[in-house]
Amino acid sequence: MSRAATRFFLTRSLLPLALPKSQGRPGSSICAARAFSMAASGFGGGEAFRLSAAPGAGALKLHKGDITLWSVNGATDAIVNAANERMLGGGGVDGAIHRAAGPELVQACRKVPEVRPEVRCPTGEARITPAFKLPVSRVIHTVGPIYDMDKHPEVSLKNAYENSLKLAKENGIQYIAFPAISCGVYRYPPKEASKIAVSTAQQFSEDIKEVHFVLFSDDLYEIWHETAQEMLSQFQK
Repeated sequence: MSRAATRFFLTRSLLPLALPKSQGRPGSSICAARAFSMAASGFGGGEAFRLSAAPGAGALKLHKGDITLWSVNGATDAIVNAANERMLGGGGVDGAIHRAAGPELVQACRKVPEVRPEVRCPTGEARITPAFKLPVSRVIHTVGPIYDMDKHPEVSLKNAYENSLKLAKENGIQYIAFPAISCGVYRYPPKEASKIAVSTAQQFSEDIKEVHFVLFSDDLYEIWHETAQEMLSQFQK
């Protein structure tokens, strides 16, 4: 697959945010309905792989489905939004997350300080906001590289994953779900992207209980599954 064939999204942190209590949040009935919908569809399980051989090591889980329905407990869980540098919504998973979270999400994103005009989250960094009507506690926004425009897309993609996981750790997140960052309109080759995604998740095997990948197509799921088997099968015994 040529270098111009595919792309990925992610970012880094500002100040840690205190985790809210899961009860009494705005839209709690919507959150409950979404969580029930996820469980009822069979989406909640996921194929699991240990991230390392260390005792108590975290797990990597794979799902095919809608990331806006994913949740674990609504208190220590977060989904990652494949955002753009403005953080004001867009197409693909970015638009889906904003629609599901409600208008409060873009209002929260507007409050994130710009680091330069029209840029709140540079490529490879990450920012965190509340999740509002989503069934999780937080949304971590990250910007992945545009594959055929970034001089070092593999570095930018790794930074996006790594900074998202660092931000999760700083904020007490134990369960995190990623989409296939940059593998849509940013045209990052999925196989290359999956290796970066899995290897970076391994770095946090002692910090995060579960790293999930919620993939929207059969093709992406099969690629991530193949990569997980190649890189993690040695730890499954």
